[in-house]
Amino acid sequence: MAVKIPFVREMAFEYGVPQQVSPLIRRIVANNPGSFTYMGTGVYIVGHGEVAVIDPGPNDKAHVDGLIAALAGETVTHIFVTHGHMDHSPAARPLAAATGAKIYACGEPVIPTDSEVRMEAGDDLSFRPDVEIEDGQAFKGEGWTIEAVSTPGHTSHHTAYALKEENALFPGDHIMGWSTTVISPPDGDMNDYFDSLVKVRDRDYDALWPTHGPPIKDNVREFVQAYIDHRIAREEQILEQLRQGRKTIRDMVPVMYADVDKKLHPAACHSVLAHMMRLVKIDRVDCIGAPCIDSIYALAKSA
Repeated sequence: MAVKIPFVREMAFEYGVPQQVSPLIRRIVANNPGSFTYMGTGVYIVGHGEVAVIDPGPNDKAHVDGLIAALAGETVTHIFVTHGHMDHSPAARPLAAATGAKIYACGEPVIPTDSEVRMEAGDDLSFRPDVEIEDGQAFKGEGWTIEAVSTPGHTSHHTAYALKEENALFPGDHIMGWSTTVISPPDGDMNDYFDSLVKVRDRDYDALWPTHGPPIKDNVREFVQAYIDHRIAREEQILEQLRQGRKTIRDMVPVMYADVDKKLHPAACHSVLAHMMRLVKIDRVDCIGAPCIDSIYALAKSA
């Protein structure tokens, strides 16, 4: 049975214009809307006078110039990046050059996508932070405290950032209000993703500020649980397909995604693969050889 996630999709904004969205948070939305970025990349500025920037966005000259102009008269002490994708990290380097700030992120390398199917805005394979951070590490500025929250799943190196003073989380692409999150192997890992969702849920934040789309500020714990329930329901669909005798992902997807445009079925295959790899890992599904889209799968005896 499908689980309905209470998506939040409406957001008032103007491209390139700083908007005060909470006492400590300003947002500037880059003009890069698309199927992976929704309305565009939301860049967050935390604090006043002495500030941090989270996910500076694409290396588009107009966007970077506008971001630098919005920061005029302030000191940027930290540039935080959730993960190395082309809609999140490329503007970090020119912003650092303009402000003198250092770039902070997980030190694990970006793993390139090995699929002909485009599943994301693109990998920023050149991305490297100046300072490698660890889960739970705290950073302080004038009137604000930011904690690194390791949230692998969407990518192996994904890190969210918690703003202590507002009990808020900047989840990057880990959780979004407008859509579910892409989990595509080899960089994406569904088992890690489940663990990270539970971790965020149990911290009971008052607000989530995703990089794409509007914030989640009502019933945050219930929203994250709906994300989890959606993934559990998808896995039950996969197990039911196996019970019905279908043995390959390519056989399952047309049935599971019958109401979805067939052009999107190759992408759906990658999503099902991510789930299948987890099911194999937790011994609910058996696989001949290493799990891949064309592998032969069967229900594990224990399942």
